[in-house]
Amino acid sequence: MGDHPRYIPEGSLVEVTTRTIHGRFLLRPSRDLNEIVGGILARAARLHGVGIVHFTVLANHYHLLLRPGDARRLAGFMCYLNGNLAREAGRLHAWRERLWSRRYRAVVVSDEPAAQVARLRYLLANGCKEGLVASPTQWPGASGIWALLTGEPVRGWWFDRTAEYEARRRGEPVRKYSHGEETSLTLVPLPCWEELSAEAYRQQVAGLVRTIEAETRTRLRTEGGAPVGPKRILALHPHDAPDHPRRSPAPRFHAATTAARRRLEHAFHDFRGRYRRAAAALRTGAPADFPPGCFLPRPPYHPRGDPSQAAAVALG
Repeated sequence: MGDHPRYIPEGSLVEVTTRTIHGRFLLRPSRDLNEIVGGILARAARLHGVGIVHFTVLANHYHLLLRPGDARRLAGFMCYLNGNLAREAGRLHAWRERLWSRRYRAVVVSDEPAAQVARLRYLLANGCKEGLVASPTQWPGASGIWALLTGEPVRGWWFDRTAEYEARRRGEPVRKYSHGEETSLTLVPLPCWEELSAEAYRQQVAGLVRTIEAETRTRLRTEGGAPVGPKRILALHPHDAPDHPRRSPAPRFHAATTAARRRLEHAFHDFRGRYRRAAAALRTGAPADFPPGCFLPRPPYHPRGDPSQAAAVALG
């Protein structure tokens, strides 16, 4: 069964999740990987015009909260991010096979403030809810937590590997940062909080962090355990995988109320119907009226025709 058409309503908040193959710890935190993640995210956001609200990178998957604009822009952003991150993580951990288990999963978040705050809180709680650390600020991996709490940009490094390769071919010495560019990423606000002042925004995030810390303390006290801690997290071998990975099916939408979820479902069904009718028309060579913001399919192949005509048909 194929994937559903990629549906991103204009101006939507979207949560994106990508997992490593077999759940291996190929994104295990380290200073090198944290710098690389920051650099790739900053470059991808700038090249594709995607706003990043928050991000957190666990050892075998990552979460992003994005304001992408539309499905095509999100696809370009994710292709750039996952392609570069796979090459860099594979290079760092001597992993020569595919790195991602499947295509990224994007879930649209409703415009309800409660739903948007809940998704930000979910991302902040990663690491705590699994019993790995006692506070979101203790997670040693790449994350936007300190940028959210201080208002400072996320710092990272972009490395020009082509320039490094050419320098080695010329016999020139290549040091770690000799072909690197320091980057900065400024996070964009959560849509429901974008009218807040910078100080008020940081206070709202700090309130969520305090709530997560209190809930984590209560749960650990009740269960009688202790967090795994950053030291043991950093000691994971990147090629290993958890014995019993916990996976749950992702919903099509995140919403705080049934009414909002139904509105999104109805809008999606309408979008999917229009998309399928347009795709059917495209296959017959007729003008195709695709819904706004969709990810257009490839034009039909015409071995004896003009490819530009096929593209014109696809765009109607």
